[in-house]
Amino acid sequence: MDGMPVFSVTDLMWKLKDTVEQQFPWVCVQGELSNVTYARSGHVYFTLKDDRSQIRGVVWSRTALMLKFRMKDGLQVLATGPVEVYAARGSVQLVCEHVVPQGMGELELAFRQLQQKLQQEGLFEREHKKPLPRFPQRIAIITSPTGAAIRDILKVLTRRWRASDVIVLPVQVQGPTAAGRIARAIQRADRLRDVDVVIAGRGGGSLEDLWAFNEEVVARAIFDCSVPVISAVGHEVDVSIADLVADVRAATPTDAGQLVVPDQMEVAAYLDTAAARLRKSLLTRLTTARNKLEALHSRRVLARPLDRIHERASHIDALSDRLQRAAAHRVSNARNQLVQAARQLDALSPLKVLGRGYSITSLGDSDQIVRSIDDVSPGVTIKTRVSSGVVESTVVGTEATETQS
Repeated sequence: MDGMPVFSVTDLMWKLKDTVEQQFPWVCVQGELSNVTYARSGHVYFTLKDDRSQIRGVVWSRTALMLKFRMKDGLQVLATGPVEVYAARGSVQLVCEHVVPQGMGELELAFRQLQQKLQQEGLFEREHKKPLPRFPQRIAIITSPTGAAIRDILKVLTRRWRASDVIVLPVQVQGPTAAGRIARAIQRADRLRDVDVVIAGRGGGSLEDLWAFNEEVVARAIFDCSVPVISAVGHEVDVSIADLVADVRAATPTDAGQLVVPDQMEVAAYLDTAAARLRKSLLTRLTTARNKLEALHSRRVLARPLDRIHERASHIDALSDRLQRAAAHRVSNARNQLVQAARQLDALSPLKVLGRGYSITSLGDSDQIVRSIDDVSPGVTIKTRVSSGVVESTVVGTEATETQS
């Protein structure tokens, strides 16, 4: 080892760093993601591997914010950026400036990931869909003020139904800031007074042009809106996240105008038909009522209404006479019964008995009736009642009568 240069660890690592970073200032590496970690700082750390080797990788936060999809384990990607040597730890890592999923486009993958996430949260469920008002009085339209969509919607509204007020909330519908602007416009429309329904959308374009309506912030603004939202994005074949969350999906902006208001010609025709049915029904009821009235008019009770009253009056008079006769008869019977009872009572009266020669004797001091010689003794004062008065006497003696056998 004579003559061989001796390096410190730091010197060696710095030489390796210079060599590697100069040799690989920009590389494109294909592999599978594993150990993906999203740090609070916004940086994304991961391992990129194939069946035999692996290398550490990082996506700094400024780059991670621009990714449309979410990096996760098992995803095949094409990562592009410089190779860096971290001398302090003796490690090599790939600093990714671009990450593109393999097998499908970046936007398609982002769409599927967000769709799966929101579906698991229930944002697409039918139970959350609000019905459209039949006759909206005020409609808020969120779209570009210069695009074809606003012209198509207003044209249809003017032709179909002129009774609704229309409020246009102009927004940018594509570009990196479009999603946030659309979401804020939906929130503003929700706060406006008397808005019955909201239309949010734009005309056709590429997936990149329509991407603002595939952002999570727009989806959640639509879901949180208290009034029904119609999503009218692109053409019929274009399906966005906004379409899935919205209460009603319109195939095109023109279709949105047809869905949000009725056709005034159809309403007028319906009213004419309803009026004709009402007139016919009223005429039928009038004819039926007239026939019933004529039938009633021919009845005797209505032709001669006083006859029935006279019949009832005569019947009442007859009942009154019967009642008076019955009452007189009952009074006469009661009087006769009373006289008979008085006679019977008079015959049984003690005074009548005294009139036939009988008398009643009682003790002078107590009016106790004397029924036996045992009730008195010599010297006792007694009173004897006869028919003409009372005789008062003193007992001299008593004598028992012989009992006949």
